[in-house]
Order: sequence, then structure tokens, then C-alpha cells
Amino acid sequence: MTRIYLDHAATTPMLPQAIAAVEQGMRNWANPSSPHAEGRAARAALEDARARIKAALGWDGELIFTSGASEALAIGLRRAKADRRIVSAVEHDAVFRAAGPEAAIVPMAGAAFDREALRSLLAGSGKPIVAIQHLNSETGTIQPLDGVADQVREAGGIFLSDCSQSAGKLALPDADMIVVSAHKLGGPPGIGALLVRNFAMLDPSGGQEFGYRGGTENLPGALGFAAAVEWWPRERHAWFGRIAPAYNDLCEADDDADVPWLPNARTAQHIRALCMPNLSAAAQLIRFDALGFAVSAGSACSSGSLKPSHVLKAFGVSPAEAANTIRISFGWSTTAEEIRAFSDAWLKVRDSVEAKIA
Repeated sequence: MTRIYLDHAATTPMLPQAIAAVEQGMRNWANPSSPHAEGRAARAALEDARARIKAALGWDGELIFTSGASEALAIGLRRAKADRRIVSAVEHDAVFRAAGPEAAIVPMAGAAFDREALRSLLAGSGKPIVAIQHLNSETGTIQPLDGVADQVREAGGIFLSDCSQSAGKLALPDADMIVVSAHKLGGPPGIGALLVRNFAMLDPSGGQEFGYRGGTENLPGALGFAAAVEWWPRERHAWFGRIAPAYNDLCEADDDADVPWLPNARTAQHIRALCMPNLSAAAQLIRFDALGFAVSAGSACSSGSLKPSHVLKAFGVSPAEAANTIRISFGWSTTAEEIRAFSDAWLKVRDSVEAKIA
């Protein structure tokens, strides 16, 4: 059986260019902080990778390499020069962990965050840092972030956006801090970045990366990260064009599977939530895995939990519908044929369930 991988929102297989870059970095490995010639060469390669990533993402501020998105969020949310934290209700669990239990929550108003609620929270005392994601990892919903940075700055605050799922595939939003993860783009695991408009927004901790994190810099990872990030501006339009017809057919064929708010939301083409009546998400995962499809039920960090998705609940999805919702997600290696194969399989599973009930 030829298996089809449709869980790219959890992690994407590495691009060949990224694998080659990591291998090159391993062959020429030295500590970038060492003063000898090998160390200086490694430092030059690291700084070149930093500049390439910034250029590919269109970022003109600073970049701190991290071990991934979770560490980037921890640095941004815990070490920002701010007195309080405000986060949206549909953030990834890593955001809630970094922000802490005292963080204020911005509720949703349908598929988008409640701007009036944010306005009220910004009116409180103390300098805020606000975290609102760009693209939801469970549903593919794009948050309307136009004007948010200005609103937060007018309140004297800092705006952070988790762009782990959107970087490279969508233009970055206006923000003071942005979180990026390499392995969501086809880069290596174990490396990410916190983009910072100005280092003055953060309290340093000492160590490497301009004094904002400890540990030896991951040069091979940074080189692979740069290669993966650079692939997307060159190839994303052609890639989206190749899968668009099949994705549109999937949307039409599975229209009755949409969770209720999705038709009115702005969604990306590479993540989609599907609700199958009368069959739990757990049962669907077993069925599709047996049929050769790797799909998931929500984010990888919570899909093994028995707890209902806080994301779907915040979006207003009923408990019954949330319990029957799975996620499919596409990456650089996904083909139109794979999407069509899944669409056919989904319809067959749905029809067999309905036939048994009838």
C-alpha cells in the first residue's frame, strides 16, 4: 500500500535542499562562538543564514535563532518588557504555557477574534504584550490582523504573532515579534526563530544569540532553515496552483463536512478541518490510517489527549461536532492526486457510515 501523508501542519518532511544544506553544515561544523578560523567561518555561515531567512520572509528587524516555536514563544512572551499578557482564545497550547495562567483571554466573535474585547483589555493598567496568531493550526482560519499592531502600539504595548503555520506561505503580518518554525516549512526539526522589531523590547538573559538564549548555535539547522524558507517565495504560487483544482474539488465534495463557521471564515489552502457526522475523530483516524492516509485530530501537541479541543470550542463549534472533526494539511510534497484520493476515501467512509445508520 502506498501511504499518503496529509499531516503537514504537525510537521513537514524536509525539502531536498534543506537536507543538502544540513549535510553541508555537518561537514563544516564548528562552534560559531569560537575565535579560531573554523569558528569564524561557522559564524560567517550562521550570519549568512540569518540574513537569508530575513530576506526570504521580508523582515527588516532582528532574528534570534531558537530551538523551535515553543522556545521563541517563551522568549517573546516571558522576556518582553511588558507588565501583563493578553492572548487570543484559539492560540496553540505553547502560547498559553508561555503566557502563564494569569494571561487575559481575547474571546472569539465567530471566526475572528473580538476586537472590542481586545480594545477593552488594552485599556487596563500596565504595559501589555498581545499574542494573536496569524493562522490556526487546527482549522486553517486566518485571523484578520490588519490594524492590530497599531492598536496595540497606541496602547503602549507590544504585538506578537505566532506565524508557525503561515510563514513562507502567506505574507507576514505587521507585528513587533513573529514566531517561525523551520520544520513546518520543510526545514529541519529543532530550530526556529523569534523575529523582533527591536532588541530593546526584550530583557536579555546572557549566552548566545546576542545574549537572548543559551547554548551553542545550531549551524546545520540554520542552514537547512534558510534553504527551506527560500524555497517558498520561489515555488509557493506554482505549488498552490498545482493543488488548487483538487483542493477546490475537495471543498465542493465535502461541503457538508465543514464545521459551521468555516464557510464565513477566511481560510488557507493548506489546512482544512472536516466534520463527519456520526463518526468520532478517533474512529476516523483509525479508518483512514488503515486506508493509507496520515491525518490528525487537531494539533499534534493535543491530538493524543481525551480533552475536547479548546480551539474548536472557542470558535463556537458544538461539543458533538468537535468530537467528530479531523484535520488534513498539505505541504510542499503534496500532490493533487493525493488530495483527490483522500476526498474519494472520505466520501466512501462517510457513505458507509450513513448506510449503516439507515
